[in-house]
Amino acid sequence: MGALLVSAQAQTSLNPSLPQPGAEFSEPAPAGGGPMRLRAPAAERIAPRELPVQAEPAIAAPYVPGEFERYVQQQAGGDATVRRFGAELVTGALDGRGTELSPLAPADYIIGPGDEVLVTLWGSVDADLRLVVDRGGRITIPRVGTVQVAGVLLSELPTVVNRRVASVFRNFESSVALGQLRGVRVFVTGFVVKPGAYTVTSLSTVVTALMRAGGPSAAGSFRAIELRRGAEVVARFDLYELLLNGDRSTDRVLQAGDVVHVGPVGTQVGFIGSVNNPAVIELKPGETVTDALRMVGGFTAVADRTRLAVERLAERKASRIAQLELPRDERAGLSHGDLLRAFSAVSAALPVQRQAKRVKVEGEVQRPGEYVLPENSSVQDAIRAAGGYTPGAYLFATEFSRVSVQRTQQENYDRALRDLETDFARASGAQRVANTEESATQQARVASTQRLVERLRALRPTGRIVLQMGPDATELPDLALEDGDSIFIPARPTTVGVFGSVFNAASYLHMSGRTVNDYLRLAGGPTKGADEGSVFVVRANGDVISARQRAGWLGRSRDLFELPAGPGDTLFVPEEMNKTTFAQSAREWTQILFQFGLGIAGIKNATR
Repeated sequence: MGALLVSAQAQTSLNPSLPQPGAEFSEPAPAGGGPMRLRAPAAERIAPRELPVQAEPAIAAPYVPGEFERYVQQQAGGDATVRRFGAELVTGALDGRGTELSPLAPADYIIGPGDEVLVTLWGSVDADLRLVVDRGGRITIPRVGTVQVAGVLLSELPTVVNRRVASVFRNFESSVALGQLRGVRVFVTGFVVKPGAYTVTSLSTVVTALMRAGGPSAAGSFRAIELRRGAEVVARFDLYELLLNGDRSTDRVLQAGDVVHVGPVGTQVGFIGSVNNPAVIELKPGETVTDALRMVGGFTAVADRTRLAVERLAERKASRIAQLELPRDERAGLSHGDLLRAFSAVSAALPVQRQAKRVKVEGEVQRPGEYVLPENSSVQDAIRAAGGYTPGAYLFATEFSRVSVQRTQQENYDRALRDLETDFARASGAQRVANTEESATQQARVASTQRLVERLRALRPTGRIVLQMGPDATELPDLALEDGDSIFIPARPTTVGVFGSVFNAASYLHMSGRTVNDYLRLAGGPTKGADEGSVFVVRANGDVISARQRAGWLGRSRDLFELPAGPGDTLFVPEEMNKTTFAQSAREWTQILFQFGLGIAGIKNATR
């Protein structure tokens, strides 16, 4: 585009004894010979002022990832977004702007045609001028004449203007500054989002032009950018030098007619996992794993710094995933399409034998609390760390819970509930309704079943492990500990609980010699709807004894109701279920709850 033209509008003071051709007085000269205010020649006042050419609006095109970027994002998974390194900068994705706002001209800026020069004079002459450098490289000051300024450094411009004004006037002060900058027309070509011709300011650089064109496209290089002036390549620019090192030494100022050319993308490598900036990076020939790791900001604080996994797309016929050992393989080369993955050192569980044991010991011990024990520690080590048992400890009722067991119990429990719900639905669908009364009964049964399933879903296994020992045990089994284990040793209970379909569900004082049947009578005995054949007892250690087992706690074949009840035991009498429905096969579901470590609280909650 041609130079930017702006007609000068000037106001100066002029001694009437020194008339100038083409000047018009706006008011009579004041008495006493003071400075006179003067407006610009009539021809300049009539002609409209041409405003500087404004740069086109910045492009805010949406970011379009390439095919390899989409593949890397898929392999990374999760919510993190993996993009090309530096894409947010050059695409203007952060604020949608690619132009420099009010750039400050440096001292070595060279004045050229189209620049606007601001000249203010006061003293013996009074003027406030906005002058545009014409195609000949000159500005015209009324009463003074033309001043050649093209090619002059900005730092030298005040001296040049003052020297010319001083040839006409004396005893004046001046201020000379740069106003609107000239526009230059440049071309952005190659693999960019929107190639074309752009008008930018005379202070714009290669980066400015790239941002105006939307940056390199998915097929464009961030590292092979050329500045061409005529037939000559005057600079080669690598955006990674700016992004990684803050180095703009090769980011040259553009001139009119310059061409910014972006070449095709080079070797692309994905880097995901435990690194500070997972990204798709572009490598130059000779760059290695070390260079790739530097480009993504290095490992995170919790990364495993001893290894990397690399998936090589070029090795499709063989195993594509290999492991790089660090630092041995840090100088290994990389190929186009390789995918590097760094691993976390804390997300994978260590072998049990190598783990430190964080164990909680509560209840009847001398120093309850949480302890960190060395590897290969046992239950006895935890008890010793807690100072040993108190005299009131009831070891038979110890609750020993384990995180890994709780996780397994939860998975199996969820699976059992899904099967139970499926069977309930199948049984309900197979029921045929003969009349309105049966329909209402079936609907009530279905609603009751749904409420039961919802209550069961709200329960969570505890991870309790039943410790096989006698009621008079004086030591806990010497089991190996795992990280997260919990040991609770209660005081000796004084009650026996009776719950379920009895007339007076409650906890009753334990008395030596009383049997299960004795406590059942204390609770008023089974109700009319009770299922006496499915009665079971939960012992203080978590073990379950059912009337269907017909086996005593000591292994003898004895009737459940004749067995002695121990302190902390709980007797549960289930409700008789409808034998014409599927519920017939689920009559011992309460015992299933104990198999998943849900405990007495779970039974009570599910049967409310």
